[in-house]
Amino acid sequence: MKSLMSLFSKMTGKNNISKITHSYQYKFTAAYGVQDFPEFVGAATVDDVQVGYCDSNIKTVKPKQDWMKKLFERNPEHLEWYSQKCLGNQHVFRANIDILKRRLNLTEEGPHILQRMNGCEWDDETGEVIGFNQYGFNGEDFLALDLKTLTWIAPKSQAVLTKLLWDDEKARLEHNKHYCIYKCPDWLKNYIRHGKSFLQRTKNPSISLLQRTPSSVVSCHATGFFPGRAEMFWTKDGEEIHEDVEKGEILFNNDGTFQMSVEFNVSSVPPDGWRRYDCVFQLSGVGDDIKITLDKSVIRTNSYPPEFPAALVAGIAGGFLLLLVIAVIVLWLKKRTGFRHVDGED
Repeated sequence: MKSLMSLFSKMTGKNNISKITHSYQYKFTAAYGVQDFPEFVGAATVDDVQVGYCDSNIKTVKPKQDWMKKLFERNPEHLEWYSQKCLGNQHVFRANIDILKRRLNLTEEGPHILQRMNGCEWDDETGEVIGFNQYGFNGEDFLALDLKTLTWIAPKSQAVLTKLLWDDEKARLEHNKHYCIYKCPDWLKNYIRHGKSFLQRTKNPSISLLQRTPSSVVSCHATGFFPGRAEMFWTKDGEEIHEDVEKGEILFNNDGTFQMSVEFNVSSVPPDGWRRYDCVFQLSGVGDDIKITLDKSVIRTNSYPPEFPAALVAGIAGGFLLLLVIAVIVLWLKKRTGFRHVDGED
């Protein structure tokens, strides 16, 4: 897949990170032919913070933040809606995988992964709302709903037949449009109000320079920051540079904070010129930049690349298939192409 998780464009400068756009997302993943992985997983996020989770093993919705738990306690019908969506989508997704296996003449054994990401973004300054609904299959973009035309977009020929069939489901299309324009942003605003103290806090990261060997790239790694709207880059004599620089994605930590890395190939930098280079970190809502100078005396070695998630490291021990599932999920959710849709509810 050639590029889907911002919702979306990558942030490339200080002006971008100062803009506050809130997001509410559902992410559903159905797995077929994979051992030691739930058949169905659902998660809801607000501003990239997971607020709810369910899977086919626990068969219930679990709030992931204290403020979300309190909201569910005050509004039990809200929790019931989520529970029904989780259980209902589990059966729908399994049926859709069976249909796609036949339609695309795929092997019965698998593994096969069907995913959906839907929700909305809301700009609290302009009031602009953007809805999206996107399907991925086996790590590739499969279908997206165009809100303006209320038709599905098929990026690959294998999805055309499904597109044509779904384009005829007019009632469903209108239902999804209503969800995108009204229900999703209303719920998002409600969640922002209830979780304000948590979602609008700021936390600066711990920043380190990491290098595997004296001849490898130097990675500037920031971890523990919040919110997930941040920018990180290398400068030379105070000016941002792009040559020999590779920027990683913003990733989740288990404690609800974020991490990111930006690598710099120092092979062409003379020893006496290292201190002309700085790694700069910028966090939305915080005025001052954080800088760390390229200095051999502060570089630490690291067993794993800093962008290599700890969950993936643990997954390797669990077996190849589980790692494959995780890789497919990360591929689709982290390399989206800005392929937008709108379908909030099946």
